[in-house]
This record gives sequence, C-alpha cells and structure tokens, in this order.
Amino acid sequence: MMHEHRVRVQISTGTIEGFTRDGVHRWRAIPYAKPPVGPLRLRAPEPADPWPGVRHCHGFGNCAPQERKYTLIGLGKYQPMGEDCLTLNVVAPEHPPDSPMPVLVFIHGGGYLLGSSATPIYDGAALARRGCVYVSVNYRLGALGCMDLSSLSTRRHPIDSNLFLRDLVLALQWVRDNISVFGGDPGNVTIFGESAGAHAVATLMAVPAAKGLFSQAISQSPASGMVRSADVAAEFARRFADLLGAGRDPAAALMAASPADLVRALDELISRGMTDMPGAFAVGPSYGDDCLPRHPVEAMRDGRAHDVPLIVGTNAEEGRLFRRFLPLLPISEPMIEALFGDTDAEVRDRIIAAYPGYPDADACIRLGGDFAFGTAAWEISEAHSRHAPTYVYRYDYAPRMLHWSGIGATHATELLAVFGTYRTRPGRLLTLAGDWVSAQRVSSDLQRRWLAFGRTGVPGDDWPAYTAEHRPVRVFDRNPRVEYDPDAHRRQAWQGFTLTRPDRN
Repeated sequence: MMHEHRVRVQISTGTIEGFTRDGVHRWRAIPYAKPPVGPLRLRAPEPADPWPGVRHCHGFGNCAPQERKYTLIGLGKYQPMGEDCLTLNVVAPEHPPDSPMPVLVFIHGGGYLLGSSATPIYDGAALARRGCVYVSVNYRLGALGCMDLSSLSTRRHPIDSNLFLRDLVLALQWVRDNISVFGGDPGNVTIFGESAGAHAVATLMAVPAAKGLFSQAISQSPASGMVRSADVAAEFARRFADLLGAGRDPAAALMAASPADLVRALDELISRGMTDMPGAFAVGPSYGDDCLPRHPVEAMRDGRAHDVPLIVGTNAEEGRLFRRFLPLLPISEPMIEALFGDTDAEVRDRIIAAYPGYPDADACIRLGGDFAFGTAAWEISEAHSRHAPTYVYRYDYAPRMLHWSGIGATHATELLAVFGTYRTRPGRLLTLAGDWVSAQRVSSDLQRRWLAFGRTGVPGDDWPAYTAEHRPVRVFDRNPRVEYDPDAHRRQAWQGFTLTRPDRN
C-alpha cells in the first residue's frame, strides 16, 4: 500500500489541498482563470475568482472539448470534457532544498485539436524528484481556443483572437504570482512543450505580454505551417461558419453551438483542407493583432522576439507515427505531389532530390516528417541563434521494440525519456528486448540536460551553441555525440520553400 497524505498551501485565490505520494507533492486542476463559459466563451481569459474554504485539488478536472477518442487516460477510462478547462497542475519535491527551485512549465501537444495535461506520460514526478517544480497547463483547443474567429466578432457577441495564447500567458502570470508557495523560483521559469506545444513555446517568444514570464524555452519537434495571417484566418472562419450552418449571424451561432457541434464542424473543415488549403492549417496562432503582432520566426530573425536561451530539436523518424496512427501529414506520393501543386518545379525537384529512393515509402515518410517538423526546427534555430543562445538536438534513440514495430524514433518518442517513462511498468515493457540500460542512460542524460538548462540556461559544457557557421547538433542515442550540420542536404533543399498559397474563395 502506497503511503499518501494530504498537503495544503495558500495561493492568491484561496487554500488548495493536494496529496503527497512517492516523494512528491501533487496538486491537480488548480483554476488559473474563470471558466470561459456563457458570455466568456471566445473571450480573452480572466483571472480566477477567489474561493472560500479549502479547494480539493486531488483529481484532474475537464480537458478541453475534442473528439472523445483522444481523451483516453487509462484502460476504458476517458477524461471528462468541458469548456471549464482552464486549470493547471503542480508537482513539487516532498523535501525541497533550502533555496528556490527552477520551474518547468509544460505545454502539451496535439495539433491544437486534442490533448490534455492529465495524460499519464505528462505526470512530471520524475523531473520534480530531480529538483524542480513542475507545472502542466491546459489551454482551450480547436474552435473554442486555437482558431481565430475574431473576424466574425460583433458588438453584441465580441470574439477575441489567439485565445489559447492568452490562456497560456495568464497561466504563466499565475506561475509568477504563486509558484514560490510551492518552492519554485518565479524568476527562473522554463517553458517547454512538444509538437503543437513546442510550436506554442516558439510562438510565446514573440508574444509581447509574455515578456519576463520565462527565462528559458525548450521546443521539442515544433510543427510547420501552423501560423496564419489575419486574412487567411478570416477565410478559415468564414468556411467554418458555413460548415456550422451559422446563417446571417455567425457570432450568435458560435455562442449558441454545443462544443460537440464545434468539434464536428472543425473536423470537417480540416478534412476538406487536406485537399484545398488556403495557405496553412486551420488551427494555431494568427499574427497581426495585439497578442502576436508579427510572425514568430520573422520576430526571431529581426531580434524582436524574447532573447532567452532556447533548445530546439526533432526526432530522427518524425513521420512514422503518422503513417500508423494519425493520417495528417503528406507521407504518400499523391499527398506530396498535391503539397507541391503550386510550387515552382525547380523547388519541387530540388526538395525531392534530397530524398533518394522517392517515391519509396521510406523516402516519403522522411520527406513528410521534414516538411512538418524539420523545416520548423531549422528555421527557428537559424533565426533565434542570431540573437540569443540556441541549442539544437536530434533524438535518434529507440528501443528494439519500437524499431520492430516499424515506428522507431518517431514523433513524440523523446517524451518517454524526458518524463522518465522507461522507469515505469509500461516503459519497462518497451525495453524487454535488452534495452533497459540504454533507455535509462538516454533518459538520465535528457533529464539532466533539461534541468541544467532550467537552472542556468546552458544544457551542458559539451553541447555547443548553434551558429550559422558550424551548426552543431546534439544527437541523443546509444552513442551520444555532437554532429555538425548532420542533415545539411535536406536542410538546404527546403530553404525558401513556403506553403502560403493564394486564398481560394
């Protein structure tokens, strides 16, 4: 029987009670904002109201509305969904050191459509035990948070832009104001995220309101093509309103629609968008407003992003996950040819030539993975390294079980190492073929570096900062090493490629 007891702290809005188990304190589903429901739907978040008495924060609350199949958190167990989802979780060591600890704030991925901070892999206890305060955040997803519908705003039903970014800024303000109660240093916060969460991290570096709220950033497999101009966002909003059957007053229809109807209409918009893209994905940030004035990569390039140290990287076989489980990437010949449909023939041929064997399945998967993730990491590292310390990695490690299953070091597999999953029962199953020792070694290496970076802004003396001259990349594998511009031919092939197409009305 695991020993467990209750633990209470006083935060700005009242007393919260969590629990202590396995050497860490945990508080779950702490509200950082008022529930964004009723008249607050589609509005910028407002700080949470105080409560009387003790708020019990033992269990997770709602995840943001999404397709139910993505809310599985255990065998036959689904997390409840609801618009009242703006909460965060805190994990801290049971016996903290005397001095304030670095704070690591995790932003989950899921294509801005799905995901939750309650997903078991994001528990964070393994990191907290190593000497940090770990925070994981929920934010509004899909049409209710990650789609810019502000072009449909009316005086009667105002709609704000970039809601999920505003959610994340408010969560970081909560961390600044409250984290010292948990033993954390509000002046030393690292934001980190994976996939769409990594994209959100990179985007927050160009959000003026986020200035000073974090000291370091880690972007694990940021996605490409997820930022749009206000014009493209307005076109998506118009199409979305049509699919919702919104009629003459789209804003009123958006306020009246059920979350399930909004999820369905967005799903339909995205499936249609796979064949008719007006320049980007339908969800994600849009630039040109007070929240995000400029495209994040442009802001980095011009030195107008927050000049904090950054780690950015990708996994060796990003695309394989999508062939097996999520058919969202161009990883087949017909999809790739459609992707290049409006591209100059010379650019298309140059990119294809960087993938010998095309249109073989392996070449297509590699090309699709680079299109979706590699290009973003290359662009971000080139842009940010001009103005602030930038460290680039490639995660190559996969136990034999993952290689045999055909997915290898694919998208999101570095999370197993970052969160110490290989030490848990499900993680041990992946290492049964004789990989337990190597998995522990890679996991310890990654955690040690992420925490060193969280403490000092440097992930180790043997990991040189990225420069346009040498382009050092730290490779995480059985044989860890530094390589210089390891994927140069592929990186160069994509230079100058843009997905932006003329709007198709």
